[in-house]
Amino acid sequence: MRNATKTWLGTLLALTVLYSCKKPEINPEQETDLFEGKKKEMAVSPLIAGTSFRVVGYMPSWAGAVNQIQFSKLTHINYAFVLPNSTGGLQPVENPSKLQSLVSSGHAAGVKVLIAVGGWNNGNDSAFESLAANSTYRTNFTNNMISFVNQYNLDGVDIDWEYPDNGSSANNYTLLMQQLSTAMHNNGKLLTAAVVSENGGSIQNAVFTAVDFLNLMAYDGGGANHSTYNYAVNSINYWQGRGLSAAKTTLGVPFYGRSSSSYLDYKDILAQSGNPNSDTFGNIGYNGIPTIKNKTNLAYDRTGGIMIWDLNADATGGNSLLSAINDAIIARVNNGGSSIPYGTVITLKGFNNKYVNSQNGTQAITCTSTTAQAWEQFTVVDAGGGKVALRSMGKYVSSENGTQAVTCNRATISDWEKFDWVVAADGKIAFRGNNGKYLSSENGTQAMTCTRATASGWEYFSKN
Repeated sequence: MRNATKTWLGTLLALTVLYSCKKPEINPEQETDLFEGKKKEMAVSPLIAGTSFRVVGYMPSWAGAVNQIQFSKLTHINYAFVLPNSTGGLQPVENPSKLQSLVSSGHAAGVKVLIAVGGWNNGNDSAFESLAANSTYRTNFTNNMISFVNQYNLDGVDIDWEYPDNGSSANNYTLLMQQLSTAMHNNGKLLTAAVVSENGGSIQNAVFTAVDFLNLMAYDGGGANHSTYNYAVNSINYWQGRGLSAAKTTLGVPFYGRSSSSYLDYKDILAQSGNPNSDTFGNIGYNGIPTIKNKTNLAYDRTGGIMIWDLNADATGGNSLLSAINDAIIARVNNGGSSIPYGTVITLKGFNNKYVNSQNGTQAITCTSTTAQAWEQFTVVDAGGGKVALRSMGKYVSSENGTQAVTCNRATISDWEKFDWVVAADGKIAFRGNNGKYLSSENGTQAMTCTRATASGWEYFSKN
């Protein structure tokens, strides 16, 4: 993960020790379990109906309150961190009462809670190197992890060794992960790991079969521009190119910004007048809401989930990045798995082969135009919560809550201007208003309405 010390905010770190981690991909049929009789858990609690896409958040032991966590938008939480010692023992976990509260609240919400082991630890991985190199110490560590998991009623372990080296260190890491895998899975627990974004040759392919999934730390790539969309793509390409399956790939995103030498929580960027829809604030680079949504769509298309470092750094309310992730996932589920073309200009052709016309906001909308010009063009706007708004000539389409004909004269987006984007099997689109009813072209015989309880021919539109 990013810096695991209590005073990471604003800390100066050398760029040479800050790299993002990424995950390799294997075809599911290529992966074989290391044990028989126990089925490893790959899917997660379906907190969002219609998808098994996982949302993994790290919760630092030293910052953030459990009662501020948006549990309904997460599937897994990793408590960071507990540290090993050189002979396979564990140092005392920080804030054990917080961990107990996290487990209790998480389980009540259907969220799995794991313990993250290691972290950056100021670049000191000597304990991991020592314990992994000795078979007795590996057994000690495995037994201690099982005891720790049972003591706190955890759902598994996330190994965050930053970082094994090539050669004997890599071999020892594999042996450690294989032994942990057998022990965890035989006890019905998860085993995951955080890995560098790319160039992770010290993570051998044998590890892919040992874990339930890998968390790719696709951030801290160097300097302010440390976690771009392309960097995320490259991370996925690297690990999946090596054989990691999509199902076991979890794309990591940062809830913090950084310059070449300092760090700042996303919430603090906003508190200092940063823009939630930007990726830069002075010399600080971060991921704002649009980039986080784009990365969520990338992860939804190509991986099994998305990971966050860290939950405490998020903002609240409408600027929350976790809420942005959740909105993007809901939009994909509502859209049959397809991505909504936010920001694009479209035309809509009805069952009668005519175009929807905004009438420039001067009268009710119709579906009567034979050609598409300015009044027939609509920009797809992200209305939040997985919903869309349609804007034409600077005004928004309103369902009028189904009480009168549909208009396009609203200057701002309120509930009546929000629609679910519903995709049919043939790719046509229906729009469900906030009243639960569908827009209807009325086959061009009258002004459009939003009163249909179900969608059939007149309620579907071709998108051009």
